Amino acid sequence: MAGIKKSTEAFRVDPAATAAFSALRSALPNLRPLDEDARALKAVVIGGGTGAPVSIRTLLSLGVQTSAVVAMADDGGSTGVLREEADVTPPGDIRKCLVAFAKDPADPLVRALKYRFAVARDHALGNLLLAALEDATGSFPEAIAICEKLVDAQGHVYPSTLDHVVLSAQTQDGRILDGQAVACHSKTALAQVWLSAEDGRPPRPYEPALQAIREADLIVLGPGSLFTSIIPNLLIPGVVEAIRASRGRVLFVCALADVQGETWGLTAREHFEALTAHGMEGLIDYMLVHSKVPLRAESPATGSFAAISGAELEHASTSDLNDDQLIKGVRPISISYADMLAIQSRGPIVISRNLVDAEQPTWHSPFALREAFQNVIKLSRARRS
Repeated sequence: MAGIKKSTEAFRVDPAATAAFSALRSALPNLRPLDEDARALKAVVIGGGTGAPVSIRTLLSLGVQTSAVVAMADDGGSTGVLREEADVTPPGDIRKCLVAFAKDPADPLVRALKYRFAVARDHALGNLLLAALEDATGSFPEAIAICEKLVDAQGHVYPSTLDHVVLSAQTQDGRILDGQAVACHSKTALAQVWLSAEDGRPPRPYEPALQAIREADLIVLGPGSLFTSIIPNLLIPGVVEAIRASRGRVLFVCALADVQGETWGLTAREHFEALTAHGMEGLIDYMLVHSKVPLRAESPATGSFAAISGAELEHASTSDLNDDQLIKGVRPISISYADMLAIQSRGPIVISRNLVDAEQPTWHSPFALREAFQNVIKLSRARRS
């Protein structure tokens, strides 16, 4: 028994929102699939290691060909130590997306990659493996490719850049913060972020990432940390241009709640405006937001597009959670009818529905998110035809 206790204390598994997808995986045989043409679509998820895996698992559950473009500004925790002491390319967010792509999430090797070791400064095994493979092969993309084979990945993971970059931010009260880990825990919401390469040159894009974006039929931004996971990808030269050149529709999945400081108090409209201020003006086709009740008003909407409510898109089962009291220290991201109209006046269709997981209030419900994605795919195909 003593050995078991030591093991329990020495090892822990990184928590992840994709853990909720186990129930979805079991239910897949009884869920309505996409038709063959829709399954032939190519999708790319743009984000970081906390939110991007949620969209990855959702798209894989629909049978869509999926890849991911991942931000490389992470400098906290295990990744931060490895960057500082071993001068490696940030592995943490890449590792989380690789695990999300694994054919069998319950496979012992896949689970082991998420293990953190208290006896080794809380490093994640997957981070150490990627760092060691980068050193052994001399190539971070080759390290990723080897890990894709190890987990039998159902898609590809691309870093948005191979340059070692540093994220800086300006808060809404004018302070300058350097470093992704510092910025995401800001005590005031951020207003702007930018990247600089450690060698002083502008960051260079990773061409296979740009190619994946250009070839995509659906481009999904998020969910996840807006300023420190999603937007850093857009700051890499060529990424926004690749989105613009793509034939794909763009879906922005807004986060459910503020769990860090970087967006504290920002509304869904302000999330959208932050994206447009960082290059995405005129490029977002759909915005998915959480609202416990359909967004309505006494008078008809007058925006460019009519809002699509959860009820109109075969609303999933609702939760009895109080949106104003999701969890202590966490503030739900709000959207009003007026804000919805303001967003839609600039082009996107706003899709609102109850997206909260009943057991984890800061996580998306896999079933609700899958159904929303399914309908976005149908809508995008209808608009293209």
